[in-house]
Amino acid sequence: MKETILPEQPDATSPAGADIRFIMEGAHGNMIHSTVPPGQINRATVHASVSEFWYILEGAGEIWRRDDKEERIPALHPGVAIDIPVGTAFQYRNIGATDLKFICISMPPWQGDHEASHLMGAWRPTV
Repeated sequence: MKETILPEQPDATSPAGADIRFIMEGAHGNMIHSTVPPGQINRATVHASVSEFWYILEGAGEIWRRDDKEERIPALHPGVAIDIPVGTAFQYRNIGATDLKFICISMPPWQGDHEASHLMGAWRPTV
C-alpha cells in the first residue's frame, strides 16, 4: 500500500508541454497532476501504447481529440472527465485566467517520452 503527497514543485514537463507532478505508480498504471498556465497551448501529441483518463480539477480549457472515426473539441472545466484512447491525436489549451489543473491516469504506466509523437493539431502551440 502507498500514500503520497502532491509535490509543491513540478517534477517534469510532459511531452505536450504541461508541468507535471508524479503522484502514484503501480503495475497497471500511474497518476500525475498536470498544470497548464493561462494562455498556454500545448503541442499536439499521439501516444504509441498508453491510454489516459483525465479529471479536471481547476481552470478552463479545451481539448482537441481525433481518431479514425471522429474529431471533437470539448470544454475542460472542473468536474469534466475525458479519455484519450491509445492512438488518439490530442492537443489542449488553457483558455481561462487561472491555471488549468487536472489529474491524468495513464494505463499501462508511462513508458517515457519516446511514447509520444508530435503532429499538427487544431491550434499553433505556444510551448
